[in-house]
Amino acid sequence: MTSHERFSEVDIYPVTGRSLWGEMRDEEVIAELARGGAKIVQLREKNLTTRDYYDLAVLYRIETRRHGMALIVNDRLDIALAAEADGVHLGADDLPVRAARELLGPGAIIGGSSHSAEEALIAQDEGATYVNLGPLFPTPTKPGAKPIGLNEVKKAVSLISIPFTVMGGVTLENLDSVLGAGARKIGVVSAIFGSGDIESATREFKRRIRAVG
Repeated sequence: MTSHERFSEVDIYPVTGRSLWGEMRDEEVIAELARGGAKIVQLREKNLTTRDYYDLAVLYRIETRRHGMALIVNDRLDIALAAEADGVHLGADDLPVRAARELLGPGAIIGGSSHSAEEALIAQDEGATYVNLGPLFPTPTKPGAKPIGLNEVKKAVSLISIPFTVMGGVTLENLDSVLGAGARKIGVVSAIFGSGDIESATREFKRRIRAVG
């Protein structure tokens, strides 16, 4: 199975924000995501040592396998490999997508960050499985980033042939406008992990994404 086929069933795409869920254990969080219908989770924690990030990735690998979910590690190809994750998500300052593809082979899920449809095309040409567009709106997870707005989503629909995700300030309140622009794979941090009910928020995002086909 190609990485594109493996990624095709993704709709809601939770990206971790461990500071948002208080005293909950990571195992409990992953279980709630699974009960809510998530098929994937991206481990994205910027303030851990390499050892702590690795240990956490191993825990996420065990728990995501338990629940039949894919695991993507943000930024760190070495940790993704060591923890036997399904793939890696790379930003502009990380290892290039092309190099990661050469190392991981055709079956790995490799995501690339972009801030425009044109940047997304570059990641596509380098061998990305999917590309993320964002931030769409102002977001507390990237307070200094300039929102790109929904026009870039509309451009991506016509320009990009691989799957794309969108992220950055997406909430249940503005989800209809995001879906109306053509997005069908939605990356979320705060609106799920800061909701107080991870399972219910995940389920509602998934229901509304699936409702538009």
